[in-house]
Amino acid sequence: MIELLQKLIQIKSLSPKDMGCFDIIEQHLIDLNFKCERIKYLNVENLYATIGDKGKLFCFLGHTDVVPTGPEDKWKYPPFSATIDGDLLYGRGTADMKASVAAFIESTKEFLDSNDDLNFRLAILLTSNEEGTANDGFIDKIIEKMIADNEIIDFCLVGEPTSSEKVADCARIGRRGSLGGHLKILGKQGHIAYPEKIVNPILLSGDLISKLNNKIWDDGNADFDPTSFQISNINGGTGAHNVVPGELEIIFNFRFSPESNEESLKSDFESILDELKLRYDLNWDLNGYPYYTENNFFKDIVSNSAEEITGYRPELNAKGGTSDGRFVAKMNTEIVELGPVNKSIHQIDEHIKISELWTLKDIYKQILINLNQNL
Repeated sequence: MIELLQKLIQIKSLSPKDMGCFDIIEQHLIDLNFKCERIKYLNVENLYATIGDKGKLFCFLGHTDVVPTGPEDKWKYPPFSATIDGDLLYGRGTADMKASVAAFIESTKEFLDSNDDLNFRLAILLTSNEEGTANDGFIDKIIEKMIADNEIIDFCLVGEPTSSEKVADCARIGRRGSLGGHLKILGKQGHIAYPEKIVNPILLSGDLISKLNNKIWDDGNADFDPTSFQISNINGGTGAHNVVPGELEIIFNFRFSPESNEESLKSDFESILDELKLRYDLNWDLNGYPYYTENNFFKDIVSNSAEEITGYRPELNAKGGTSDGRFVAKMNTEIVELGPVNKSIHQIDEHIKISELWTLKDIYKQILINLNQNL
């Protein structure tokens, strides 16, 4: 498992490029008698592997792509070296989420070695564009085709890094929705020495950002955190010190609970723009709706399995960002997300504890055992 994980980490699979991770993974799965299918949409590769021919469909959902490293000279070890230091394994993509992929493959091997009779169909679905945008070949296209072919996933385990302080202390049974936007505040370009002849969009943005930052969009509910608003990028200026730009670009995102929706957020946002009498261009990008698993069967399978291995049950919540689980939710699938500790994801010196990865592997194996016994 650790050797497989190191090989995957050493591949610079920046989203949306897999760069050969699937070649390694596919060979492991072929050796386990999986039927493997490569699915490519434009610039994105996906791997769908299945075994078994009867019963309900269980699917492990994951991804091989990673986010950029940031300044590599600030890393303790080169980010694609997969260096082991004591109980820690460093590298971009360790926690998010190549470790989960390696752990599930190892757990599947152990499970199949000791279980000749499968009471369910087992699938592994991996993409190379989870960290990127939803364009050009995201998991949603595969899910839509599966729905059209009546290939419905009954239970889905997503390997996202959900653990907080120790492995399996938290699992996700839902996620907030994601609504992004690209705003241009329109002004009038000109010389800074003649304020009567210009309209400075940078200064106009001050009141807007303050109002957006202080706005309470909703209060969430017992399962979901309140809707949050964040700005990820602001771009303005011509590069000259004495020229006021004609426009300012703001890229932003809502992570929204079921207490809000796409229409209400758009309406409230645009009302603030109109209240401030701003001239603007605005484009929206809906990345996914909230989802929540209400049925208890698969939640209990995962919780009981984690407790059998660790001695404690995970807290089940709907916190964090988004995941590809939101696309599988279109099938009314029972979805649980469970993976490594997420403290270092997307950060300099991303890492996992090797000892905890073996624990995660044992939990994954126990999920397969318990599912096979209860179906």
